[in-house]
Amino acid sequence: MKRVPLGRHTLEVPLLQGGMGVGISLGGLAGAVAACGAMGVISAAHPGYREPDFAENYRAANCRALQKEIRRARELSQGRGMIGVNIMTAMNHYGELVEAAIQGGADAIVSGAGLPLELPGLVGESDILLAPIVSSGKAARLICQSWQRHHGRLPDFVVVEGCEAGGHLGFKPQELESGTALPLEQIVPQVVQALQAFATPEHPIPVFAGGGIFTREDARRVMDAGADGVQVATRLVATPECDAAEAYKQTYLLAQPQDIVLVKSPVGMPGRALRSPLVERQEKEEIRHCMGCLRACDQKNAPYCIAQALIRAAQGDWENGLFFCGSNAWRLERMEPVQQVIQQIMGEG
Repeated sequence: MKRVPLGRHTLEVPLLQGGMGVGISLGGLAGAVAACGAMGVISAAHPGYREPDFAENYRAANCRALQKEIRRARELSQGRGMIGVNIMTAMNHYGELVEAAIQGGADAIVSGAGLPLELPGLVGESDILLAPIVSSGKAARLICQSWQRHHGRLPDFVVVEGCEAGGHLGFKPQELESGTALPLEQIVPQVVQALQAFATPEHPIPVFAGGGIFTREDARRVMDAGADGVQVATRLVATPECDAAEAYKQTYLLAQPQDIVLVKSPVGMPGRALRSPLVERQEKEEIRHCMGCLRACDQKNAPYCIAQALIRAAQGDWENGLFFCGSNAWRLERMEPVQQVIQQIMGEG
C-alpha cells in the first residue's frame, strides 16, 4: 500500500474519511480512522448542537465543540494518522470555524459545498494543510489559479467527489436525474491533468477520490485512474465508532435501493438522501427559529430548516430528519469495526 506525503506528514493508509454532518463524523469516528493510519475528518457542520448554549449562540458553541472533538480524535488516534476538519464554504461563520480548526490543532482543512476561494487568506501563517473538494478539472484549475494569484499558495491535496456521493453534490440536477454526470473514474484523470500545471516535485498535489467507494475494487478502479487515495464516508456509518445515534445507523442497514433519492437542499444544491417521511412530505414546514447559519439559505422559501433536519437525523428521528447518504448505502448489511472496513477497502483484509 503506497504512503502519501502530505506536507510535513505522511499518510500511512491512503484513505480519507469523508466529513458527515450534522454529528455523524465527530471525534469518535475521526479518531478511530486516524488510529488505522488514515485521515479521520470531523464535520464542522454544527458540531456544537449538543452544547447547552447552542440555540442562543450557535457560533461560539460550534467553535468550542469543534476544538473539543479535535482533541478527542487526537486522543483516540494514539499518535497515528491525521485529523482533518471538513468546513462548508456555505457556513456563515466559515472564518471562525477555520480559526477554531487551527487553534484546535487539526492537521488539515477540507472544504467544499462551493469553491473555497477565500480559504488561504483565512489561515494566515498557519501550516495547516488545505484541500478543496471539486467535481471537475475545471474547478480544480480555477481554485489553483485563484489561490496562486491572490494568496501565493496552492492546495496541499485535492478531494474529487463524484456523482455517487452523499450529501450536497457539485453537479447540475439535470445531470444527476438523467444519469449523464461523468463517472468518478473519468473525472479523476481530468483533475489530475489540471493539477499537473501547478504541482512540482517540491509541492506535489495528491488526489483523493470519493463517491460510491464501497469495495476494494472501487478503490482500485479510481486509483488506476490516477488518484493517490480514496475518500470513504457512507461505508463508515455502520460502525460502532460512528458518532451518530444507533437509530441513524439502522436506517442505513434497513435501506433498499429505491429508498435512496435525489433531493433539493434548502441551500440550493442537489443532494442525495434516504427517502424519509420529511423528504416524502414535500410540504413547507414552519421555521420558527432561523439561526442564519448558511449564506445561501432562503428562510422564506426553504421547505424546512436543513440544520434542524440534520440534527434530528443524527439523533435518530426518522419522521423528521434528513438522512444524507451515498448511493451505496443500501449495500450495508451489518455493523463492522472501522479497522475491518478500512482493511477490506484498502486490500489488507
